[in-house]
Amino acid sequence: MIHKINPIFISLGDFHIYWYGVMYLIGFLLVWFVGSFYIKNKITNLSQDNFSDLLFYGFLGVLIGGRVGHAIFYNFSYTLENPITIFYIWNGGMSFHGGFIGVLLSILLFCKNKKKLFFEISDFIVKLVPIGLFTGRIGNFINGELWGKTSDVPWGIIFPKVDNAIRHPTQLYEAFLEGILLFIILNFLISRKQKSKVITAYFLILYSLFRFVVEFYRVPDHHIGYLAFNWVTMGQVLCLPMFILGLYILRFKKGS
Repeated sequence: MIHKINPIFISLGDFHIYWYGVMYLIGFLLVWFVGSFYIKNKITNLSQDNFSDLLFYGFLGVLIGGRVGHAIFYNFSYTLENPITIFYIWNGGMSFHGGFIGVLLSILLFCKNKKKLFFEISDFIVKLVPIGLFTGRIGNFINGELWGKTSDVPWGIIFPKVDNAIRHPTQLYEAFLEGILLFIILNFLISRKQKSKVITAYFLILYSLFRFVVEFYRVPDHHIGYLAFNWVTMGQVLCLPMFILGLYILRFKKGS
């Protein structure tokens, strides 16, 4: 397959709406639908009004955290010289790990304001996060970005904006592992009767494992490259704290 997808969803004169932004919108709508379904069926004790507030907090966390995380983790030197570019959201550039930190802080703020237990909320939210991860990675694929290394696999894809080599479609790998598979595991394979914190811990562990593995097949950001041994990437480094935190919560953490 040759990647020929137009990243522009619709154009109104010089104003363009991109598929990447549309996929984020679809992700939030799906999160709203599934979360509301869980509330209606008493799978969570969260009320619909509180869920609406939580989504608003989460939206801000994703947007601000994702942008700041990308600026710090992947573009630190340039951001120091041009700090105003953090606000140039139309130029793209979002970091999952930055967005994760942003959502973490937004949950803490929500719990403080609503007098909720942190893990009660996080166990609910992480079951919905794979939906956004899936739509976000599909957006990456439509944009033809975050491509993989050259390969002769039969499902390989040529990205003409890069070269004419056949490459791993790592965006689709992540969409499947971090989106579909992680959603199935957290929502269906892990019992709803698990104790508090368990689902949050498994999310941290499984996401970091899936992302760590896919990074072996993905071309690192050109301005960063490999950090060590000609294979360690920034994405892998950022996954390690998540993995350790997940193990800590699962093994040692007590209380809510």
